[in-house]
Amino acid sequence: VVGLLLPNQTLASTVFWQWLNQSHNACVNYANRNATKPSPTSKFIQGYLGAVISAVSIAVGLNVLVQRANKFTPATRLLIQRFVPFPAVASANICNVVLMRHTELEEGIDVLDSNGNIVGSSRIAAKHALLETALTRVVLPMPILVLPPIIMSILEKTSLLRSRPRMILPVQSLVCLAAFGLALPLAISLFPQMSEVST
Repeated sequence: VVGLLLPNQTLASTVFWQWLNQSHNACVNYANRNATKPSPTSKFIQGYLGAVISAVSIAVGLNVLVQRANKFTPATRLLIQRFVPFPAVASANICNVVLMRHTELEEGIDVLDSNGNIVGSSRIAAKHALLETALTRVVLPMPILVLPPIIMSILEKTSLLRSRPRMILPVQSLVCLAAFGLALPLAISLFPQMSEVST
């Protein structure tokens, strides 16, 4: 996250940090998938490539658009560029979840009765679960990728950071850590671990 939010990114650094973030997200989605039905490795690779390509494409495309925008002052352009990671990460996270877990949409997931007994498999429940997971993956990076750029743009104007530019990276790391500590429990608590759907 700290790497995603570094100012004055090059094309190579944008690609690297988006790739690293989506690689992590792909592993998280794979580890937290509904594992009641086996999924072939080719589906994992397909989801991983789709997420990485979408994140990198959106981030690079938005950075190019911001750099070519002549209406903005250099300071405004730099501020806008700090927010580019959020739409790239949020849209790639949705892509990542759908591609990594789309076999659940085709085959359904196990549904349980009130006593916890498996009573069948449901594609409607799978759709419901994937929608909730995708929404969580949009909400999770919001505070992490939106709050630190705002906070850092204020902190960088202080005399402390102006006189000590080497402190910017450690301070940004602490701000990102605090935002992540706030956002993770919030995003995970949006939906219950076990949901109910109408029959």
